[in-house]
Amino acid sequence: MKLDVNGTEREVEADPDMPLLWVLRDLLGLPGTKFGCGAAQCGACTVHLDGAPVRACVTPVATVGDRKVTTIEGLSTDGGHVVQRAWAEADVVQCGYCQSGQIMTAVALLERTSAPTDADIDAAMAGNICRCGTYQRVREAIHLASRLKRGAS
Repeated sequence: MKLDVNGTEREVEADPDMPLLWVLRDLLGLPGTKFGCGAAQCGACTVHLDGAPVRACVTPVATVGDRKVTTIEGLSTDGGHVVQRAWAEADVVQCGYCQSGQIMTAVALLERTSAPTDADIDAAMAGNICRCGTYQRVREAIHLASRLKRGAS
């Protein structure tokens, strides 16, 4: 089957029920998307389908169809996406395991809501679990990314 991943059409041979996560990691060599719980509860595996965040661990590859898949590798080639820059500036990452899913969820939030409130951020990020407890810094980074994206300081 053909998949549009990070703007490139890719051909994969996979069982239609294979989770998108394993197609990305094992068949396409994109390790940025992480396996967390395998039950769509932690958000570590979050990617975008046509810009909407989805849990790749429970998304059968056959359901992707013609939609565009974006992984953390697809945000930028050099980590220069505004959310990635804000993440670094706010020093969000501790162990880093959940961060690609956190960033993908934050990017989707900022696409929908350019200046989110704390409540907007808390609601959007509620499904992304960080074992290190960096929630305050995640919120700070999202506010910073929002300001950077809008050209405000």
